[in-house]
Amino acid sequence: MESLGTYDQPVGKTNRSKFLVGGLLILAAVVYLIVSSTTAGAQYFFTVDELFAEGAAAYDKPARVSGAVIGDTIVYDAETLTLRFTVADMPADNDILEEQGGLAEALHQAVTDPARTKMQVVYYGVKPDLLQNEAQAIMTGRLGEDGVFVAEELLLKCPTRYDEALPEQSEG
Repeated sequence: MESLGTYDQPVGKTNRSKFLVGGLLILAAVVYLIVSSTTAGAQYFFTVDELFAEGAAAYDKPARVSGAVIGDTIVYDAETLTLRFTVADMPADNDILEEQGGLAEALHQAVTDPARTKMQVVYYGVKPDLLQNEAQAIMTGRLGEDGVFVAEELLLKCPTRYDEALPEQSEG
């Protein structure tokens, strides 16, 4: 007869139970890490209008926003590395951008239309070389209760890419 462990169970069954419980704990930890990292990295992409439509629910929540840079609002303080500018609402849907004549034309319309919703942006860091009038800014940060968006990350679409497309778009 096989010798019994201290808990009156055969020795082989005790080891299998330990491995099974340990394996389940490891599996649960891996699943938790995957789910938590996926939800933390997921950010909704807002237009300026959509962000403001959220109202107080949007304050101090992480958000990613896109807008058209209004060139004459760009102010940069090199001593404090503080960059301030205003963006105008523009469509995020590629189909709508194509209906408006492409990205360059949509950016131009957004900047020149006084009826578009506008948002002030503050960014602390080196001024990007591509920041200019009618550039598309994609910003990650938080909207303050004062309506100013504090950007932690600032990405810009290369203006020269759509400078080439503008003559073709304006001919049609």
